[in-house]
Amino acid sequence: QVQLVESGGGLVQPGGSLRLSCAASGSIFSIPVMGWYRQAPGKDRELVATITSGGTTTYADSMKGRFTISRDNAKNTVYLQMNSLKPEDTAVYYCNADIRTFVTRSRATDYWGKGTLVTVSS
Repeated sequence: QVQLVESGGGLVQPGGSLRLSCAASGSIFSIPVMGWYRQAPGKDRELVATITSGGTTTYADSMKGRFTISRDNAKNTVYLQMNSLKPEDTAVYYCNADIRTFVTRSRATDYWGKGTLVTVSS
C-alpha cells in the first residue's frame, strides 16, 4: 500500500516563507511525476507545481517566481518552498504523485495526500 504524508504547513505572516514536504512510502517501483495542488475555502482544487523524476518542473502562473518545487528521488520526497507568501495563498496544500508499484510497473496510479493547511495572516 502506498501513502503520501505531507508536513510543514502552519501559520505565517504575509511576506513570510514556508517549506512543505511530502514523503511517499510503500511498495514503490518508480514515481514519474510528483506535485502540489491547493484548495482555498470555497474554491476548486488548483495546480501549484509538478516535477518529473528527471527534474522537469511546471508551475501555475501565479506561483512562478515565488514557489519552488524540488524532489529527492532517493527519498521519494517532494518539497515546495514558498516565499513572499500572500493572504490569498491560504489553502490546504495537497501532495500528488503518479506512482508505479512493484505490482503495477507498467501503469502509474494517481495518489493523494491528506493535505496540510497553510494560513497566511497577520
